[in-house]
Amino acid sequence: MPRSELGEALRVWRDRVTPDSVGLPAGGRRRARGLRREELSQLAGISADYVIRLEQGRAANPSAQVVEALARALRLDAGDREHLFRLAGLAVPGPGTIPRHITPGVHRILDRLAGTAVAVYDATWTQLLANPLYTALIGQWDGRDLNAAWRAFVTSTTRVRHTPESNGALQELLAADLRRTAALYPHDPVLRDLLADLRARSPRFAELWDTGNTAEHRAARKTIDHPQVGALTLDCDVLHVAGSHLRIMVYTAQPGTEDAERLALLHVIGTQSLVE
Repeated sequence: MPRSELGEALRVWRDRVTPDSVGLPAGGRRRARGLRREELSQLAGISADYVIRLEQGRAANPSAQVVEALARALRLDAGDREHLFRLAGLAVPGPGTIPRHITPGVHRILDRLAGTAVAVYDATWTQLLANPLYTALIGQWDGRDLNAAWRAFVTSTTRVRHTPESNGALQELLAADLRRTAALYPHDPVLRDLLADLRARSPRFAELWDTGNTAEHRAARKTIDHPQVGALTLDCDVLHVAGSHLRIMVYTAQPGTEDAERLALLHVIGTQSLVE
């Protein structure tokens, strides 16, 4: 299928997504009501130059990860997402692969929680989407650090306060959760590569994996040491999307507490710095 069809479809989908509908400021003069290429690149986590080359038909063979990221950023429904995969010359992910598509309904739920720190993870604990407050609270990651297990076992990148005991408990839970996911999706290539790399890079992960334990990550209470507003002790709840094994992680503070005041302050100063 000609690459120009892919480029034309991306332009049409980009033009129908308004900045305010995806949490971006709509300031400045705009020639069109839709997203700029730079805004789409920001939402999808790919370079603006690559978006331009895709639209102009100068980039060939986008990866499944890029196509999935574009589908999320453009808020495509299931039918349009399948069409995007086919236009890119890729097979539509089948039932044996981990769902990584965020439906328009889940997007709308997150839109209504703008004042709450919320992120969406897939079944491998890879962050697919985070709202500005969540990013301001937890930090902005890229590459492999988007995966919670990778951070816990390899890079130790976190603002969450841990003791050796709590860190060990988190590692046990993540390894057991990933083993549960592997039983559900034994042929997912991304999960297979992640598990192989974790075993190679972390003797602790390999040890926990070999125990054969399975579990599901649920709610917790966490203290976050934030560089601007100080320590916040928050409830961290994990909500599950039926049928997709997506996890919606939500951080909230008890009303009337100093933690709630600090989270409200972060909503103002932290999210402003992300969009400047």
